[in-house]
Amino acid sequence: MTWANGVKGVLLDITGVLYNSGSCGGTPIVGSVEAIQRLKASQLLYKFCSNESTQTRADFAAKLNKHGFDISADEILSPAPVMVALLKRESLRPHLLVHPDVLAEFSSLDQSNPDCVVLGDCQEHFTSCSLNQAFRVLLSMHADNRKLYALGAGKYYSENGELVLDVGSYARMLEFAADCTMNVCGKPQPAFFEQALQELGVKASECVMIGDDIVSDVGGAQAMGMRGVQVRTGKYRADADEPHPTVKPDGYVDNLAEAINMLLTSSSA
Repeated sequence: MTWANGVKGVLLDITGVLYNSGSCGGTPIVGSVEAIQRLKASQLLYKFCSNESTQTRADFAAKLNKHGFDISADEILSPAPVMVALLKRESLRPHLLVHPDVLAEFSSLDQSNPDCVVLGDCQEHFTSCSLNQAFRVLLSMHADNRKLYALGAGKYYSENGELVLDVGSYARMLEFAADCTMNVCGKPQPAFFEQALQELGVKASECVMIGDDIVSDVGGAQAMGMRGVQVRTGKYRADADEPHPTVKPDGYVDNLAEAINMLLTSSSA
């Protein structure tokens, strides 16, 4: 039995799986546009699950569609709207250290006199000044009640063919400096995967996650009872991910096209 047998639902990471980020909007990975077309034409249910936090879902979908994909904003599950819902439930007022292009997602929240800190991937907006400001906000809270949230826990991702630090690395720095515990809203947080499964309407045992992050994508999915498949694109590094010291994927594929081909072959057998 291969990892593709009995799959009804597919969760797909985007960056490093469908396309590589970079200048001029990045570039699609060879075969990925056609692979998504084949997936959409099949009977398989799917959801795009991304820790993207530098733009809104609508802007992200628009960028992907310029590359030839046919993806709508409501097909993407990303951390920002999930984070907003959590903040509203908890009646929290955030200090936001997020990319300017995603600020609109948080416009409905009261941000005066903040009682928590929320980090997204700020890219060049992660500066000594902005990080110190977030640090001081955390220190202004009681030591037992410092709330730090991160829109993802990734260490790094690939951009323009090079690895760059992701939001998880900066959040860990603040966690260390402020003596608090980071809370993740996004992969590999179980609640994030639970929402994806709920929206798909499938059981974890019937679902596979395809991603380039062996810890957040593959390991996070497996911890939820799903299958996790590692693509050898994006941030994948042979020396670090095959084999990985703590996560053993249910399968490795060279790219998304190979994964979709295996899924569709299995479903038609």
